Amino acid sequence: MNFIKTIVAAGLVAASTSAFAADITGAGATFPFPIYSKWADAYKKETGNGLNYQSIGSGGGIKQIQAKTVTFGASDAPLKAEQLEKDGLVQWPMVMGAIVPVVNIEGVKPGEMVFDGETLAAVYLGKITKWDDAAIKKLNPNVKLPSEAITVVRRSDGSGTTFNFTNYLSKASADWKSKVGEGTAVEWPVGVGAKGNEGVSGNIGQTKNSIGYVEYAYAKQNKLTYTGLVNKAGKPVQPTVEAFQAAASNADWAKAPGYYVILTDQPGDKSWPITAATFILMHKDPADKAASKEALKFFTWAFKNGAKAAEELDYIPMPESVVKLIEKTWSADIKS
Repeated sequence: MNFIKTIVAAGLVAASTSAFAADITGAGATFPFPIYSKWADAYKKETGNGLNYQSIGSGGGIKQIQAKTVTFGASDAPLKAEQLEKDGLVQWPMVMGAIVPVVNIEGVKPGEMVFDGETLAAVYLGKITKWDDAAIKKLNPNVKLPSEAITVVRRSDGSGTTFNFTNYLSKASADWKSKVGEGTAVEWPVGVGAKGNEGVSGNIGQTKNSIGYVEYAYAKQNKLTYTGLVNKAGKPVQPTVEAFQAAASNADWAKAPGYYVILTDQPGDKSWPITAATFILMHKDPADKAASKEALKFFTWAFKNGAKAAEELDYIPMPESVVKLIEKTWSADIKS
């Protein structure tokens, strides 16, 4: 998977080096990398301008925009309004997606297994160590589970995917909340670390009897076995665009300072419990105003023309009403 990522990333970098193209630089979240790549290719064909986006994880993206080494940072862990103010940053949601548990168990097909938050937390706490544990069997009475040790895979880098996953576990399990909590990086009780959604996907694909968590596009692209989840309403749900949209429909973007909205564990019978938005961060008073202007042109284009590509990869485009709010934020807050 890392190999594929490098090719795509190299394509993005190469795309930004033509003689007259403005070089838009960004870095951060691996969660939206599949859709940002797709948008960048289409934008390059249409305008001749390229995008150099480094898929390094949300933690790295926040650090790079704070250090002003890129035109924009990208993170699935939104910054709170106070932090944005302190760093002189503007933040907005670009697209929404979902995080899914993935497993590699012989004979188990995508969507056949189901977890609830409590059981998933117990696996990541190291309390449940075998696949045929009573708690997993109770949720999956018709699945043939081996009496094998579970290999737990988690992120090793600062990650917005981890932030949303651990935020969900903290809501679903009091034990998890008190012992580990939430964050882009946490003190994991167990598990093998892997870098990026790419690294976790590769690790799960190669490791029998493993479990991990990735953004849904990675599960599909790598043909990984995702599981269902029991949501807040107590209903087992599968990761579908309809389930992601049901969770996303709860968001009240207009009332959230800095668009700070977390979409995990939302109410509703159909809601997928680990849905998330991914955010862009830019300086209010950018040092390179020309580059900033080019980046905003790309984001305007993506909002206007990128919805179909997003849906093809099972991301959820931002509603039009929210895009209008975001464009007003740009005009009011970013000096160009």
